[in-house]
Amino acid sequence: MAFEGLSEKLNNVFKKLKSRGKLTEKDVKEAMREVKLALLEADVSYKVVKDFVAKVSERAVGEEVLTSLTPAQQVIKIVNEELCELMGNSNSRINLAKNPPTVIMMCGLQGSGKTTHAAKLAKMLRKEGHRPLLAACDIYRPAAINQLQIVGAKAEVKVFEMGQTDPVIIAQKALVHAKDYGYDVLIVDTAGRLHVDEALMEELKKIQELTNPHEIMLVVDAMTGQDAVNVAKAFDEAVGITSVLMSKLDSDTRGGAALSVLSVTGKPIKYVGMGEKLDDFEQFHPERMASRILGMGDVLTLIEKAENVMSQKEAEKLTKKFKENKFDMNDLLEQMKQIKKMGSMKSIIGMLPGVGDKLKDVDIDDNQFNRIEAMITSMTEAEREKPSIINPSRKRRIAAGSGTKVEDVNRLLKQFDQMQKMMKQFTGKSSKMNLRRARKKIAGMNFDKMTGKGGGLPPMN
Repeated sequence: MAFEGLSEKLNNVFKKLKSRGKLTEKDVKEAMREVKLALLEADVSYKVVKDFVAKVSERAVGEEVLTSLTPAQQVIKIVNEELCELMGNSNSRINLAKNPPTVIMMCGLQGSGKTTHAAKLAKMLRKEGHRPLLAACDIYRPAAINQLQIVGAKAEVKVFEMGQTDPVIIAQKALVHAKDYGYDVLIVDTAGRLHVDEALMEELKKIQELTNPHEIMLVVDAMTGQDAVNVAKAFDEAVGITSVLMSKLDSDTRGGAALSVLSVTGKPIKYVGMGEKLDDFEQFHPERMASRILGMGDVLTLIEKAENVMSQKEAEKLTKKFKENKFDMNDLLEQMKQIKKMGSMKSIIGMLPGVGDKLKDVDIDDNQFNRIEAMITSMTEAEREKPSIINPSRKRRIAAGSGTKVEDVNRLLKQFDQMQKMMKQFTGKSSKMNLRRARKKIAGMNFDKMTGKGGGLPPMN
C-alpha cells in the first residue's frame, strides 16, 4: 500500500514527541527535520515539502502547543490538518452538466491504466444512478477497443465504437448517440502515448473542441512518483485538465505524487484506483487519506465498502438469521465471499485505527478464505446447516476433501461457534449498523489464523 514507508517514519517521529512530555521549540524543530526527510523520501516535491514544513513549524512552536498538556497530540493534529490542506481539504466531485449528457474526457500516457479506470468510473457512476456510455477513441494501441469492450461488459456499461475511424469523429458521433439514447454521462477513452508529444495533444484539443467536455480527467500512475506530477503539469498546460485520477495507489509506491499534484497543478485528485478489480476504486477524500498516512485508519471508507457489497434487504435478512439463531455455514461462506469483494485483507485491516503499525511485518494470507471455502464446500448440506453433527470421522472426511488438516476443521468449527455467540449481541433495531459491527467481528475472529501469528486484532476504541 502507498504511504507505508511515510506512515511508519511519521509515526516514529510522533512516538519520540510523546515520550518527551512537555515540548520545547528545539524538540519541534528536530521533529520537523525528520518529517521533512520522510516526505522527501516519499518522493514529495521539494517545494511542496519546504512549504508544508514551514507551515507546520510555524503553528507547532506557538504557545498553544508548547504550553499544552498534550503537546505531541497537538502537533499530530496540526500535521493532519496541513496534510488535508495539501491534498485539497474538501471532497471534489464530478462537474455534472445541467443539461445532460455530462462529457468526461479521460486522458493520460500509455500504461497509466486509463482504459480500465474509465470502466471503473463508469461502474461507480452507474451505481450512483447514472446511465453512462463509454466511447472507444483509442484506435492506435493494439486491442484497446477490445479491452474497453471487455471491461465495459464487466461494468455493465455500453461501449460506443466505430473501429479504426478518426477518433475525433468517434467522439463526435458518440456524443450524438448519447443524446439520442438518453445516456446522461459520456466517458471518452482517448489514446495515450509513451510520452507527452505534439500529436497526442493536438488530437486531444480537437476532441475537446468538438465535445466541449465538462470534465477533463487525467489518469496518472502513482508508481511513477514525481514524473506523475510532471505529466499532470504538461497535460494541464496543453489541454487544461480539471482533475486527476490516480491509479495504482495500492502498490508499493512511495505516494509522493498524491501529496504534490494539487500544489503543483492546482487540480484536485478526485478518484483513486486501489487494485486490479473494477470495484477497487474510490472517491478521493483528503481527510481520510491523511488519516491513513498518520496511522489513524479509515473506518468510513471501510463501512462504505461493506455497504456497497450488501443491500439493505440482504442486511435485514442476515440480521433476522442472527436473531433466530439460524446463521449457518452457508451464510458464513456467503459472508466470506462478500468480504473478498471489499479487497485484500491487508487493505481492509489497514483501514482499522491503530492496526497498521502492528501489521507492518505480518504476512496476511488472503488464501485463508480459499481454505475456509474448501472446508465448507467439502461438508454435506446437513453439516453446513447444523455443524454440531460433525463428529471425528466427518472431520477427517472434510479435511481430506478440502486438502486441509483435522486441526484446521476443528479451528473453523470453534470459531464458527464463537461467532454465533457474538452475533446474538449485535441484533437490534438497526440491521445495517449491526451488520457493520458483525462484519468487523468476522474479520477480527479470523484474523489471527490468517496471519499465522496469533493474537487477533487489538481492541477497537
